[in-house]
Amino acid sequence: MTFLYIAILVLLIGLAVIFMRRPSQPARPATPPPATAPKPAAASLRAPAAAAPVSTAVPMPARDVPSELAALQVVRVDELDSERRQAIVAQLRNVPRPPPALQKLISRDFVAKATSSELSQLVMGEPLISAKVLATVNSPFYGLQKPVANIGQAVTFLGFNTVRGIGLQYMLNDSFKASSAEVNRVFDGIWAASAMASELCTRLAQKLDLPDQGALVTQLVLSFIGQLATVTLLPAHAAVATAKLGLLGRVQQEQAQLGLAASQIGGLLLQEWGLPPSIVQDVSDVAAILVTPAVALDAQRGPRLALCFLCARLGERLARGTLTELSSFDPLTEQDPDFFHLQGYLAAPALVQLVEHLHSPELRDAVAQMLEARRAA
Repeated sequence: MTFLYIAILVLLIGLAVIFMRRPSQPARPATPPPATAPKPAAASLRAPAAAAPVSTAVPMPARDVPSELAALQVVRVDELDSERRQAIVAQLRNVPRPPPALQKLISRDFVAKATSSELSQLVMGEPLISAKVLATVNSPFYGLQKPVANIGQAVTFLGFNTVRGIGLQYMLNDSFKASSAEVNRVFDGIWAASAMASELCTRLAQKLDLPDQGALVTQLVLSFIGQLATVTLLPAHAAVATAKLGLLGRVQQEQAQLGLAASQIGGLLLQEWGLPPSIVQDVSDVAAILVTPAVALDAQRGPRLALCFLCARLGERLARGTLTELSSFDPLTEQDPDFFHLQGYLAAPALVQLVEHLHSPELRDAVAQMLEARRAA
């Protein structure tokens, strides 16, 4: 019996050891059943978004293109039928060529390397132009504290690019003659817009620290050539009526009556004058911002063209009297279709401070001074 008790005791101890080694619950399968497996797509949607790199550009929300702008098809020179193009070119050949000094004044080498002395010599080589430049520099438009007697002093007080821009405007001015008092007022408005726009562009390009500021101002001034040339091609009453419109309205009317818009006509005239193709293209591209989305241009050319475009539109409004100050003007909220595509360009890092500079006291005072000078003229 003792042996039997010992055997039973050993059996009970063995059962207890086996029981203690077993888990308290059945083991779960290593792979969850398909019905309960997590879905990767749903998990990624619930996951927090990765931190985006910090950018000073504010993307524009998706918007519908205004119907008038969406319907506009800008006709390029190479799309115009040969007969009509020849007729326009023939008329443009009646526009007198500017003096030879113009070619040097706008050349890239001169813009990049010329000294104040070289600019003075070039302008003084055209005595009539020199006299007009000095008269303008000493006008209330620039508000100098004391009169200047020569181009060198003008450069010292106003800067190389400003004086060069004034000289450029007067060299071009002699090429366009009014056929009537009404047309002369249209020319006067365009020149005033050009002067105000170039002054705004000079100041804003400096504030934004854009490269090649002299070339930028040249591009802007030359972009008004198309408007001047178009006035000479249109009947007087049509030129007067068209001058009161914004850019979109002018393009519509110019194409309806002439087959081409002013920017394309200006390009033809600059070609006739023998300007380099690269300059002709840059000048024509300024007005193209009207119909060109920001994504269509690279990060270098886009901001430069956009600044020229904005300053041109502001110069026109200031000259016409439809804009009297800049402190309340915001191009990002402007509803005019002329500004629709421009607003996309203003999100570029190179231009994110533009509105701030546009509203600065310095620019506000400069605009007030320009407008006062225009009223007194």
